[in-house]
Amino acid sequence: MAAGGSTAAALGACIVFEDEAGFAMTPPRARTWGRRGQTPVVRVRGRSRRRISIAAMCCYRPGERSRLIYRPRFHLLLKGARKSFAWQDYRDLLVRAHLQLGAPIVVVWDNLNTHRAAGLSKYAADHEWLTIVQLPSYSPDLNPVEGIWSWLRRGPMANTAFTDPDHLTRTLRRGLAHIQRHPELINGCLTETGLTLTPDPPKPIRKGQ
Repeated sequence: MAAGGSTAAALGACIVFEDEAGFAMTPPRARTWGRRGQTPVVRVRGRSRRRISIAAMCCYRPGERSRLIYRPRFHLLLKGARKSFAWQDYRDLLVRAHLQLGAPIVVVWDNLNTHRAAGLSKYAADHEWLTIVQLPSYSPDLNPVEGIWSWLRRGPMANTAFTDPDHLTRTLRRGLAHIQRHPELINGCLTETGLTLTPDPPKPIRKGQ
C-alpha cells in the first residue's frame, strides 16, 4: 500500500477499506460434532423474498483504534427491484464515516460499476477530505472486509436455522457489534491480506538544523 499509505500519511487520513455482501435466510454450511455415521441436519424454512445487503468499512489509522462502520439495506427479491446499493448510498456512507472518524479518508475498494459511477467520482473531486483508490481487478484477498464476511459466516451464522428475516437481521447485527467491540478482529482481517499500514519513517535531522 505504498501509494495509498503515502497519501494517507500526507493527509493525516484514515485508510478505509469497503466491501458489500448479501445475506439470505439459507445459512452457510459449517462443521459441527455428531454421532458416528449420523450426519447432523439443520432444517430451515422455505425461501424468503427478503434479503439483506450490508456495506461495511474497516477503518485504520496508525496509533488509533481500528473501527468497523457498516450500513444495511433491506430489499425484496422481486423482478425489476434494485438488489444492491446505489452510488448515493455509498456517498452517504462515506460522509458518515468522515464525520465519525473526524479525519480525511482514503477509501480503498474494488472496481464495482457503482463505485465508478460519474456522480460518485464528481463528489470525490469536489471534496478534499475524500480520496478514492481502486483495488486491482479480481483481488478480494487484498480487502480486509472479506475477513469480516468470513467471520460472520463461520461464526454467528454457521448452522443457524433462521426463523424469519428479523432473526437473520438480529444475528448479523449482534455479530457486527461483537466485531466493533473487538478491534483486534479488525486488525486480524488486515493482517490476513498481507498489507501493513506503516507510516513514513521520520527524516533524519542534520547537524546544525
